[in-house]
Amino acid sequence: MRKRRGLAVAAWVLGPLGLAILVGSLLYVRLAYTGVTVAGEGMAPTYTIGQRLVVERMDGDEVRRGDVVLYDVPERHMRGAVLQRVIAVGGDHIVCCGGDGADEVITVNGRALDEPYVKDGIADGAHRPYDVRVPAGRLFLMGDHRVNSNDSRFHQSEPHQGTVANGAVLGRVVDGFGGAGVWIAVALFGLVLAVAGLGFGIAALVVRRQRRPAMPPWPVGV
Repeated sequence: MRKRRGLAVAAWVLGPLGLAILVGSLLYVRLAYTGVTVAGEGMAPTYTIGQRLVVERMDGDEVRRGDVVLYDVPERHMRGAVLQRVIAVGGDHIVCCGGDGADEVITVNGRALDEPYVKDGIADGAHRPYDVRVPAGRLFLMGDHRVNSNDSRFHQSEPHQGTVANGAVLGRVVDGFGGAGVWIAVALFGLVLAVAGLGFGIAALVVRRQRRPAMPPWPVGV
């Protein structure tokens, strides 16, 4: 009797707890992350066409210099949201000399950027100078393939000198599964608990059947 009761208690505790953890974790991952497929060459060689990426949903207030973000400015990119790197944030002063090829230097707040991720080592490639003080609440964005990226450099004539509002940011690209991987692991843990709870419930039923008194035999007529 005690053994069956212990198995039943374990089943009722682990089963619902595991299901709650499983469902809660999957819902969180669904709401906090999304997947995107790279559609252009603007972020090569860091990300290539057809590559699948995980994007953590957040707005521009939470991103930092060097982050790769997914953002949507329909009047600039008619095909939808694009991926570009945050080069400067609100309050920064970004300057480029407009020289040629690898000799170009981009500075942010007076310091030259170290950008090992740019394609072919070309820091700018636009062959035109720019001097931008990024307004508060906005970002200066560039692709890693500097000679093939429609980014902030080419919209200097727009208000705010080509910078993008923080509110246009949909999320930040994370390496691998990032935080989503942690929550997927939590979901798997919940699945293990739920399966264990089911196992204990089945075991309790088996023990209950084994302890039932045997039925008396049917009387046999003389």
